[in-house]
Amino acid sequence: MVQGYTRRSRTRRAPLKGPPDRHNIKVDTMLAMRTRDHGIQAQKTAPALAVCTAVLAAVLLAACGGGSGAKASQTAAKVNKEEITVHQINFVLQRQPNVKPEQVDAASRQILERLIDQELAVQKAQDLKVDRDPRVVQQIETAKREIIARAYAERIGETVAKPTDQEIKQYYNDKPALFAERRIYNLQEINIEAKPDQFEAIRAKLQGAKTLPEFLEALKTDNFKFVGSQIVRSAEQIPLNNLDAIARLKDGQFIMNGQPNGITVLFLAGSQRQPATEAQARASIEMFLLNQRRAELVAKDIKAMRDNAKIEYVGKFADMAASAPASTSTPAAPVLAPAASDTSPTGASGPVDNSALSKGLGIK
Repeated sequence: MVQGYTRRSRTRRAPLKGPPDRHNIKVDTMLAMRTRDHGIQAQKTAPALAVCTAVLAAVLLAACGGGSGAKASQTAAKVNKEEITVHQINFVLQRQPNVKPEQVDAASRQILERLIDQELAVQKAQDLKVDRDPRVVQQIETAKREIIARAYAERIGETVAKPTDQEIKQYYNDKPALFAERRIYNLQEINIEAKPDQFEAIRAKLQGAKTLPEFLEALKTDNFKFVGSQIVRSAEQIPLNNLDAIARLKDGQFIMNGQPNGITVLFLAGSQRQPATEAQARASIEMFLLNQRRAELVAKDIKAMRDNAKIEYVGKFADMAASAPASTSTPAAPVLAPAASDTSPTGASGPVDNSALSKGLGIK
């Protein structure tokens, strides 16, 4: 312990000076004095004192982390003068989803190799003084603030009560398009460049066409420019504020939305029913409601802090803050299926928000 390395400074401590048996000399002197003064009593005291000395030495050794085994068990690799610990590997491993017990050793080895590469890059960056670059410093500070803010939100969220069985059942019954009447939608989107006075003519062409190709051919004939795309989305991958409108469509029907530079037509080419029972959806509903409550609690807490804080906007931000509307967001629905990888449609306005549709329900 006395001659070991400290992890923070990585410098060798100087050994204590003096003869190696200085402690025994003091003990022997004390015993001699006690023998002189108390005679045979010193002989009884010596074994007990020796035992105490040995125990004290063992305690001090353990407190100092003595023994190479204890230190080695926490070190996975050494990269030049720096160590990579088992704790670092475990931290990364905990963030890896769906790692099976039999895969832990292989995953740990892969993580260790990546940490070694990362450590080498960090050491080189420090040699080049990259860590002192103002942009890098700003990124580090931003990441630090985000981590702390996220930890605050998680701490606040821990106080939220889990939804009851009745609340889960009620949510299931209130959202038939998500569960009992759940469908997989094959959607085709057509973005048409047009002026507002041309909207009615395009609507008439759409209603008069028997098929989508016939409608597209009519657009070509009248020299309308358009772009089409196709996506496949399950019910839970569609924003809640759009789902009811899309769920009302039958195969072959469409929704047309006007926007400043043209019209967007969302055509339901086909759909397939895949209902989810309450038992199947229970875990997803519970997690969704729990996350929703956490978000609401954090938002409420933030609002209370803003109300009590002194916030002053300066310069152009003062005018921007005065004219900016309050932001709103729609919570995501429970995720029951993986996201599709098809091309997403571009933005539209009206009853169906296609920009939100392309993002899905919180699925990335």
